[in-house]
Amino acid sequence: MKRPKPTIGILLSLMMLIGNGLTLNVKASVEGPPRQIATRGNGHSDRKLGHEIRKQMRRGTNDFVPVILQLKDRPSAQLAALLRDHGFRIRRSFSNFRTVAIEAPLQLLANLANFPEVHFISADSEIRPFGGHVAHTTGADNVRSMGTNGPLDGEGIGIAVMDSGVYDSHVSFLDATTGKSRIVVSMDFTGEGRTDDPYGHGTHVASAALGNGMVANGHYIGIAPKASLVNLRVLNSQGVGNVSNLLAALDWVITNQSDFNIRVVNMSLGMPAINSYKDDPVCLASRRLVDAGIVVVAAAGNNGKLGTGEKVYGHVHAPGNEPSVLTVGAVDTKGTDGRADDGIATYSSRGPTRSSRVDALGNRQYDNFIKPDLAAPGNKLVFAKSPNSLLSQQNPSVDAQVSANTTRAQMRLSGTSMASPLVAGATALVLQANPSLTPNMVKMILMFTAQQLTGFNILEQGAGELNIDGAVRLAKLLRTDLTSSTTIGTPLLIGEAPSPYSTISHGNSNYTFEWSKGILVGSTYATGTALITGYQPLYAQGVLISDGVLVSDGVLVADATKLSSGVLIADTLLISNGGPLGNGEFFCATGVLVADGVLVADGVLVADGVLVADGVLVADGVLISDAVLQAFSALMSGDPTLDMETEVDFETDYLGF
Repeated sequence: MKRPKPTIGILLSLMMLIGNGLTLNVKASVEGPPRQIATRGNGHSDRKLGHEIRKQMRRGTNDFVPVILQLKDRPSAQLAALLRDHGFRIRRSFSNFRTVAIEAPLQLLANLANFPEVHFISADSEIRPFGGHVAHTTGADNVRSMGTNGPLDGEGIGIAVMDSGVYDSHVSFLDATTGKSRIVVSMDFTGEGRTDDPYGHGTHVASAALGNGMVANGHYIGIAPKASLVNLRVLNSQGVGNVSNLLAALDWVITNQSDFNIRVVNMSLGMPAINSYKDDPVCLASRRLVDAGIVVVAAAGNNGKLGTGEKVYGHVHAPGNEPSVLTVGAVDTKGTDGRADDGIATYSSRGPTRSSRVDALGNRQYDNFIKPDLAAPGNKLVFAKSPNSLLSQQNPSVDAQVSANTTRAQMRLSGTSMASPLVAGATALVLQANPSLTPNMVKMILMFTAQQLTGFNILEQGAGELNIDGAVRLAKLLRTDLTSSTTIGTPLLIGEAPSPYSTISHGNSNYTFEWSKGILVGSTYATGTALITGYQPLYAQGVLISDGVLVSDGVLVADATKLSSGVLIADTLLISNGGPLGNGEFFCATGVLVADGVLVADGVLVADGVLVADGVLVADGVLISDAVLQAFSALMSGDPTLDMETEVDFETDYLGF
């Protein structure tokens, strides 16, 4: 139990890190006599304690535990006294967030939560990774020649990949023209003092977003092959990190975003989304990045089915439950370039978000947002391999047998981890085509142009499958002089609205599909050409797209200050028939999600945090069952469908993408 008391310097750092002009008489706080500290919570403290903390407290242990402390005001003298006199230890501080990672006595966390300046206390939980010629099937190859000042390839855009590090000697991260590395900075936040990739996940993810295609005649090219890579290592050699690692990396991005033009962050990792996005520290930090103009892309998770194969709803992971984040599910392309046979991978996590908080009356309120926002190819994708990595040692079959040269070797993985960087790369192309876009505009563009997949409901696919061809065409037509003060309904496009269809060629055939022509707005979706012909205030920076919907007596209506006339708000969620968003068969009423009632569909029941499917119980976001889905089964093997045909590399650099 004993811990060294924090020094005055550590307490001083706590007072100063709160930022935003919040200061305090530190001498009085640290050296003054301690005030009387309550011995138990006052009835309100439980609302400020995360589910995992309360679960630990119920066990009655007397340990010191690592937690994340979020503050909403400057720390008081009483708070400083509690820290000083009871052995609290500050482990990490963050200059851009009102947050610290501390080690604290478990039995005193309720007392700590009583302080009015404390917003929320949650466990410093573990985070883990989730886990074809996708440039062709996603439409990236269609847009290479659409750049105004050269090819659209992500050049000049910084993508921060928060993962297990990057094997920097792999040729995939070179500039194919100059031969110089496109890794502009590498940082380690794990404490291991290295930025390479001994686990093997980050290298694969990074090359999916921005691999240069030099290997095997461009067969494994990433989406943005000239984007700059910001390598932020948050997962250790075993592929495990914690919340404080991730917060430190997000904090670093805000401080350094202008130095490396970081416009996109990819997180192919996460943890169970138990605490509401309004309290979860990674969600709140991600929102800060979005408000700063950075598009944050996150994997939805690989908990879409049980080990016995039954569908599971409500298991989107954090930070994918954050409404400002662009959350990505996985598509199974069946190993083909054509899109006609595409479907959602069985393991891809489904919505709604079931993270929650307790209100002032003691009632649990669930977030219940539709997620994922989008889906992208994620099944059995071949991208760069880190040599001698733990993943490849434990699973030799992941080697794609493309090259024996470690600087050119490729591996095959499946999961939403693989889908997320494709959307991150697509975001870089969209921003290269129109650098003035806000994160909300990017989300709108990607959703509006997505392809709805036949037979899958909105909680599985969101707005549909990624369509880079349509996204870039629409992005190039959006005006660049829009501001947060632009009047609602102001013409949004330069010229006429684009045709809402895209064509992807494969072999001697062409496949044409219609765009979704809609966007997700919280617990429902909105449709209408007015979404792209007139400016909507919810596209501004610093707001949520979900702010465009109001709830009145359980009925969803458009907020007329955020959405113009001509935008329709849906009252039902559908199973798509492959047409635009809103075409298909009834799945459930939107009011079910808003009212936090009971969702009954596909034999699955969701009610107040409890999901029952064929005798399996899921409560408070935690799976309680012997048939637990092993995320790595998706990561390593994917759905049992045909592998995309591989191409052997002959160590001749391909430069003709």
